[in-house]
Amino acid sequence: MLNSIMTDISLASAASQLPASPSVQPERRLVLSASGLGKTYQMGDVTVQALLEVDLSIYGGEFIVLLGPSGSGKSTLLNILGGLDRPSHGTAHFAGHDLTSASDAELTSYRREHVGFVFQFYNLIPSLTVRENVELVTDIALHPMSAIEALELVGLAQRLDHFPSQLSGGEQQRVAIARAIVKRPDVLLCDEPTGALDYVTGKLVLEVIERINHELGTTAVVITHNAAIAGMADRVLYLGGGRIQRIVKNEHKLKPAELSW
Repeated sequence: MLNSIMTDISLASAASQLPASPSVQPERRLVLSASGLGKTYQMGDVTVQALLEVDLSIYGGEFIVLLGPSGSGKSTLLNILGGLDRPSHGTAHFAGHDLTSASDAELTSYRREHVGFVFQFYNLIPSLTVRENVELVTDIALHPMSAIEALELVGLAQRLDHFPSQLSGGEQQRVAIARAIVKRPDVLLCDEPTGALDYVTGKLVLEVIERINHELGTTAVVITHNAAIAGMADRVLYLGGGRIQRIVKNEHKLKPAELSW
């Protein structure tokens, strides 16, 4: 499965370099999709339906915001799309390949080669420097960028030899983003990336995610309960009760500096 995925991605990337005919619109590349996706948890005698019949399509280079209150199914959906969890029913695909039928080893390869994760809490190793935290990923990736290049993209090249305890919360989150993108993932999945940050610092982190999406063409999916962040998305998927309630396309995207909450 992994070799087939890598071939498809390489072909799609090569095709994107070809000049498009002026009379033909280039076809968008479907990166992530789900059909009839459902997830049920059994907690003692209580059955919790986290997702109910979710259908979605996410295309290459999109900036998607999954918006909804706590308990709406946002994190569950993100975990399934990222290969961290399996649905109870329905299917999820990456580049046309069925993630729901993949083996554990194939899902591990998928996560390692194609997905970057950013969580609310930074999960940095305190005994390692900034550079060393990022280099942990370069050791297992096939075609990584250098740790310095990744840290330059998030504006932290001057903090290479600092330890996490010497950084602010926003700086630690930017290190976490550098660690996620150093392997050149096709998809960046962010779970409440500004949830532990103040207003000003949160906007700085959003600027970094926007830059990765714009400059590297990385498909970005951000889940949040903060409605203001929806303004910077290409499309906003509103979740409630485990379902996608509606999808809104932003005709005019806002810059992070224009957001307020």
